[in-house]
Amino acid sequence: MKKLIPILFIYLFALPLVGQIYDPVSWEFSWEDKSNGEYEVVLRAIIEENSHIYAMNLPDGGPIPTSVHFEASSDFTLVGEVYEKGEREDVFDPAFKMDISWFSNEVEFRQRIKSDSPDFVVKGYVTYMACDDYRCSPPQDREFAIQITAPADGAGSGILGFFLFSLLMGFLGVLTPCVFPMIPMTVAFFSRSSGSRSKAVLSALVFGLSITLIYSSLGIIVSLTSAGAGFANALSTHWIPNLIFFALFVVFAISFFGAFEIMLPNKWVSSADSRVDKGGIVAAFFLALTTVLVSFSCTGPIVGALLVEAATGDVLRPTIGMFGFGLAFALPFTLFALFPSVLEKIPKSGGWLNSIKVVLGFVLLAFSLKFVSTIDDIYRIGILNRDIFIAIWVVLFSLMGFYLLGKIRFAHDSEVKHVGVFRLFLVIAVFTFVVYLIPGMFGAPLKGLSGLLPSRQKSTFNLERMIGSAQLTSSGSSGIEAMPAFAAGSDCETPRFGDFLELPHGLRGYFEYNQGLSCAAELGKPVLLYFTGHACSNCKEMAAKVWGDPEVLRRLRENFVVVALYVDDRTQLPEAEWITSELDGKVKKTIGRINEDIEISKFRTNALPLYVITDHEGNRLNEPRQHNLDVKAYIEWLDEGYDNFMSR
Repeated sequence: MKKLIPILFIYLFALPLVGQIYDPVSWEFSWEDKSNGEYEVVLRAIIEENSHIYAMNLPDGGPIPTSVHFEASSDFTLVGEVYEKGEREDVFDPAFKMDISWFSNEVEFRQRIKSDSPDFVVKGYVTYMACDDYRCSPPQDREFAIQITAPADGAGSGILGFFLFSLLMGFLGVLTPCVFPMIPMTVAFFSRSSGSRSKAVLSALVFGLSITLIYSSLGIIVSLTSAGAGFANALSTHWIPNLIFFALFVVFAISFFGAFEIMLPNKWVSSADSRVDKGGIVAAFFLALTTVLVSFSCTGPIVGALLVEAATGDVLRPTIGMFGFGLAFALPFTLFALFPSVLEKIPKSGGWLNSIKVVLGFVLLAFSLKFVSTIDDIYRIGILNRDIFIAIWVVLFSLMGFYLLGKIRFAHDSEVKHVGVFRLFLVIAVFTFVVYLIPGMFGAPLKGLSGLLPSRQKSTFNLERMIGSAQLTSSGSSGIEAMPAFAAGSDCETPRFGDFLELPHGLRGYFEYNQGLSCAAELGKPVLLYFTGHACSNCKEMAAKVWGDPEVLRRLRENFVVVALYVDDRTQLPEAEWITSELDGKVKKTIGRINEDIEISKFRTNALPLYVITDHEGNRLNEPRQHNLDVKAYIEWLDEGYDNFMSR
């Protein structure tokens, strides 16, 4: 009765002020394909200016909350509950004399459903009540009937869109930090090629075509051999290929310094026929293969998503997708490969070309440490921490600067009698970079290089942490993040694997899926699942540039239980904790393989990083998020997930 009094008051005194029923809301009904027989029904409310509709969860005695009702059907089942997507406003309503929530401008009410039917209708109605500062509408029911038609498998615009998306991802893959060092190797390789223009062009085209074919065939191979979606991740994180890549970079660097020339065996050269340099073609193929393998460290999120589809038995989509990715990925490299063959035709190139090779040698030595760092992180050897890594870079780039000034000369170098304008600006850039690096040895974040450097937690000499520890000792509290990431929380049990796994910025959290969900249930908080990896460059970049934002950190600490799931950790678990995957039927024995299986089975991807906000049962509260450096959008995403949890 108390609830009806303010509502009746509004109807009796406010409605006579207008000549018709007040309804400032128009509705749009649509649906989205979420793949694998899952869809999301979208009920979008467009609200007139200065008006609002109420949220789904309101306190007793308040206005009528918005609610969505679905007509029962054998064609589909509901997955989870309806959730709101919009900017919710929490205000004090003087008419009802209580704090309530409403939405202005627009809001979406979404419901996920699952169906095996290719064509069906979702029927129901939405009940809502709208108000402005002077009047309210009576509760109204708006019926809807949404026709859902499943896309045809393996055909039509779905495949075309998938191909175009893969093409775009291929171009973006060239810009990743793991791929860029391969560009100077490509330039140097083809700049040393000899012979006619036609042979140089042929080798460059073979190089580009090989990259495309390798990527195109990878999806088919994985599907037919049941290698599984973790193949690319396993290849990029195993110590053997990383050690090979490290040695390869070092050998190329030494060659660029003039110690020796990398040449094909004489028997290969002698077998060349009069028209085609077969040795050059073979070398171009193996350089293409090396480029593809090295790129896995950064292109894994893209390639891995395609391999997930291969693991489920769909051969056509990963083949087309990886062809598009490989084609776009190969094109810039092919252009770079063609350029040196043109450059070789320029007469009297002088010693400047050798200077370029020496500079590239320094760059290759610097980037070779990335592979050693990957081995060190994954196998927890502890020989290359952040301080040593940066110190080596400081030395290498300082030597590069002195070389450009002519203070250091190699055997094949010409004397630098004067410093030209271009060389001067290059020297300034190099030494500026060195100055930028030096604070990193003392704990500075160096956010611009976060994707390449070891994490800050691996610094042994961190002034911020040392000052924080001193303040903590003297005063018992500190505003600086001095607490180790694996420290036990005061409200839940000690995190498993916290003695060797970590979270950035001193965050406390968990590293095992079930333990994290259990703690969240105990604390009454939502869960933020963070799928990451020791060798994940994009994960480190997100941690530095997004999670390092004070507002993001505050939300992570106060609103969520963070669960970091490392998918490349090779720690083997006791036999009682092994699982048999429902995806490929294989036994998963390590922390990484189990976490990867969780990511693929629950979220249909093995992309890194992947952020998912869930409830205590692991049900998603909003759409997962991947690598994106938009801090504002990330904060909005966190707030959306938290609000959806609190309104359940």
